[in-house]
Amino acid sequence: MATHQGRRPADPTGTGGPPAWLPGVGAAGAAALLAWAIHTAVPAIPLLTASVALGILVAQLPSARGALTGTLAPGLSLAAKKFMRLGIVLLGLKLSLVDIAHLGWISIVTVVAVLVITFVATLWLGRLFGLPGHQPLLIATGFSICGASAIGAMSHVVKSKDEETATPVALVTLCGTLAIAVLPLLWHPLGLNSLQFGHWVGASVHDVGQVVATAQIAGSAALAVAIVVKLTRVLMLAPMVAITSVVMRKREGAPTAGGKQPPIVPLFVAGFIFAVLVRTFVPLPASVTDAADTVQTALLAMALFGLGTAVRLGQLVRTGWRALLVALLSWTLIAALGWGAVQLG
Repeated sequence: MATHQGRRPADPTGTGGPPAWLPGVGAAGAAALLAWAIHTAVPAIPLLTASVALGILVAQLPSARGALTGTLAPGLSLAAKKFMRLGIVLLGLKLSLVDIAHLGWISIVTVVAVLVITFVATLWLGRLFGLPGHQPLLIATGFSICGASAIGAMSHVVKSKDEETATPVALVTLCGTLAIAVLPLLWHPLGLNSLQFGHWVGASVHDVGQVVATAQIAGSAALAVAIVVKLTRVLMLAPMVAITSVVMRKREGAPTAGGKQPPIVPLFVAGFIFAVLVRTFVPLPASVTDAADTVQTALLAMALFGLGTAVRLGQLVRTGWRALLVALLSWTLIAALGWGAVQLG
């Protein structure tokens, strides 16, 4: 399992003391509670956005860096990897294929088209601007599908390092937060009614929480449309990750002695698909779905705090201007395409 840059791995000797991951997981849990408190006090700030922001803020404190790369490292890495995957599995329980079918085939096709065009164009832009490593793929995934959660899922498949994943997470959080402020200002000037605005938000804003924060100002009907459209994009996480996994297998070729290829469908993606099918065909009581939503939110909040602690803003400002430009171009593109999809619908 990859660790944060410079972090020590968990002590494998087993001295009988508390698990090495406990301090970091505890810190991530405390940060998730603080993010929940911030969201409760200011509902316009999505809980997951607050979690990433807290991680980024802590990472900039010189007094905290020793702990982040030492005592807290194993637990933060565990949260950023394992908790992210578990949260994505539970995210599937938000999705009902019946609700998505109610959008109609034209809306579904346009939502998928916007996603694919944004993904391909952002990947091309990332490579055009010479972004290093897996950054073009991770930025394309986050901006086209479902924000930081999608980046976490894709990073598992391509086995990117935490610090390589951190920049796309920071950028998708920044642009999603900008969307909360900017899109409502364009609602009436663009001549959209409330339902069209909800569709636009669902088709173009990255994280589910950011979609809720943006669309709710237009009323409950707009919010409902935005969530269904957004979850249609989330559903595309499974095939996009699976396709990437197949490509990775072909690139790596036959496994070497003692090695193995990545699975065609990662286990957590299979779990996500299973959760979608359960939600679609099994009548789950509200208490079960509410509990699953709470656990899912907590897991993703802890995971995103862990990823946020790998961001170094100073380094991002010095070397990440190209990534920022790609992110802003991608954000503008998906907003424009989403608006066009609304006109077609």
